[in-house]
Amino acid sequence: MNRSLLYQLPAFTLSRTVINTMVRMVYPFLPIFGRGLEVDLRLLTLAVTIRSASGMLGPVLASVGDTRGRRAGMLFGVGLFTAGAGLMVVWPSYPAFVLSLVLGIMANFVFIPSMQAFLGDRVRYERRGLVLGMSELGWSLGFIIGVPLVGLAIERGGWRAPFPWLTGLGLAIMLLLFLILPDDRPAGGVKPEVGVFQNLRRVLSYFPALAGVLVGLCLSSSNEMINLTFGVWLEQSFQVQVAVLAVASAVIGVSELSGEVLVIGLVDWLGKRRAVVIGLALNALAALALPYLGRSLTGALAGLFFFYLTFEFTIVSSIPLMTEVMPAARATFMSTYIASTAIGRAVGALAVPLLYNLDSETAPASGIMPVILAAVCLNLLCLLALQGVKTGGSTASSGSFGQTL
Repeated sequence: MNRSLLYQLPAFTLSRTVINTMVRMVYPFLPIFGRGLEVDLRLLTLAVTIRSASGMLGPVLASVGDTRGRRAGMLFGVGLFTAGAGLMVVWPSYPAFVLSLVLGIMANFVFIPSMQAFLGDRVRYERRGLVLGMSELGWSLGFIIGVPLVGLAIERGGWRAPFPWLTGLGLAIMLLLFLILPDDRPAGGVKPEVGVFQNLRRVLSYFPALAGVLVGLCLSSSNEMINLTFGVWLEQSFQVQVAVLAVASAVIGVSELSGEVLVIGLVDWLGKRRAVVIGLALNALAALALPYLGRSLTGALAGLFFFYLTFEFTIVSSIPLMTEVMPAARATFMSTYIASTAIGRAVGALAVPLLYNLDSETAPASGIMPVILAAVCLNLLCLLALQGVKTGGSTASSGSFGQTL
């Protein structure tokens, strides 16, 4: 591995862990934030909805990674995160909370594509699964390490306590990235406003890129359906208490980490496309097995573990594949791909009430079967869309950076 990547890659993983902590802490601590802000569940839900909708702006903002350079894109992303956390330090209110959520998710949508484009520029495609898989560890570590630390801070210092720490970490990461990343601004004085929309037009008019977008949308929509029903399903099937739901959340966190570790070890050996196909097939089988494994609580938790493991393996395996779809506009396309996963989650959330009665306390556990069948159908659609994903398109160039790994 290139010597510079030996310290850049851990810095990327650390950055993603911190950013994802603020993204993922919202769900478990939402009631606590609501009490602190003195707002009801309706307003809290509205805030989360606004956050999800803001993901559609990701491709526009993340284009800075193509027009201004990868370092500028990453610094911009961390800057958005720091501003979001800092806003809650100086103005702890509901409007600030909404803006903080939006800035936090936008930080994710800006930082990640620029980071992935940076690695795509410098790492050979044959080894990209290893490196990008390592960078993806920040997603699960944000849940396994970051969220419990947030809980500890809240327990000791109240609901505002995490935000000063997150602000400080954001500033430290900005300084670290500024020092260790090369200035890679493109030559030629590209005007940002021209580059942004030019790159977006290229993405939206290129069929393999649109096929990639459909892959992300279907994959995340399928997963979101299970996300929103597994807690209700466990509660209705086994009358579980909050402690068991917490165990289920821990199981999901460990399964995500396991999926990322499998990507690091297997994807380059299997091949990216083949790994995605295998992951989709296993994820569909894991979904279909849920009702049968769900005859006992232990079996249900085991089923959820394998479902989330196979999903994480699939989504992370898709990332190195997608980085080669449009090398000449990597940051723009990758941000569009990430935005498609956000839209997919919104689609999945809209479909769930039509398939499963989340409000009913008497709905039979077998009622999850329509959700599972819909998720499997989306996986099949994802497989079809994958056939249209081509790497190294005619409009692509390999970039001006030496690929060293």
